[in-house]
Amino acid sequence: MEYKDYYKILGVDRNASQDEIKKAYRKLARKYHPDVSKDPQAETRIKEVNEAYEALGDPEKRKAYDQLGANWRQGQDFRPPPGWDGWTGAGAGAGGRARSGSADFGGFSDFFESIFGGGGAAGGRRRGFDVRGADREGVVEVTLDQALHGAELSVTDPRGRPQRVRIPAGAKDGSRVRVRGQGDPGVGNGAPGDLLLEIRIKPDPHYRVDGRDLYRDIPITPWEAALGATIEAPTPHGPVNLKVPKGSQSGKQVRLKGRGLPGKTPGDLYLRLMIHVPPEDEAGEWYEKMARSSSFNPRELLEG
Repeated sequence: MEYKDYYKILGVDRNASQDEIKKAYRKLARKYHPDVSKDPQAETRIKEVNEAYEALGDPEKRKAYDQLGANWRQGQDFRPPPGWDGWTGAGAGAGGRARSGSADFGGFSDFFESIFGGGGAAGGRRRGFDVRGADREGVVEVTLDQALHGAELSVTDPRGRPQRVRIPAGAKDGSRVRVRGQGDPGVGNGAPGDLLLEIRIKPDPHYRVDGRDLYRDIPITPWEAALGATIEAPTPHGPVNLKVPKGSQSGKQVRLKGRGLPGKTPGDLYLRLMIHVPPEDEAGEWYEKMARSSSFNPRELLEG
């Protein structure tokens, strides 16, 4: 009879943990279950997957299978070694088979029966299995105002179905919102998966978003920069009185702590002071006077 490499069938390493084996089985069971799969080989594949998990999903059965050695290759002619009487592990029912909770899609192969015997628990009946449905992923675009204050939006999921989605206040670009039960249906009595929506904040005409921090340019006059001033500056949370330090250079950033996107650790708002000069027809004489009387040269330290 043909040797079956159950590790290869499940797509796991021989040193895989029991949890990894279970995860691999559930993934393949969901993929090839006849109720959901359109693969013409689904019934054959689910039988192979079910048999592999029946052997490897139980630690004692797995130990018995491993005792045959790792030197066999899939498809090799197999005969049980001399003295092998089949598996009789603890908890086995008639014929030495324990209940693993895998689904029953028909009898097992001669290879399986030669190792573990026939009959099975409770006269060969095994419990059906419940597999949770897969999660679906999508994207939802929000404005900065919606990210700041939260919103309830109507979006279309990847299957074209309308969904009401609550965007929490302080939603960060790249974060995800989970809509429970709106993913793929489960197998058997398995719960449906969830819909995972990635939040993307649309470009804003005033603010640049970086994580939870916000950035904005604030224009100031040359005399406000030189002499210092207190000006009114807009923020997403309302206007504030902003102190412009004396001698500020164009590009200087002023940090307003906690004025960015809200959250467990709120972001900050960075206001960049940008010096704007008045038009020539308004201050032409002043410019000329400054040019004649001032020795200031901002380029005197340039090199190269």
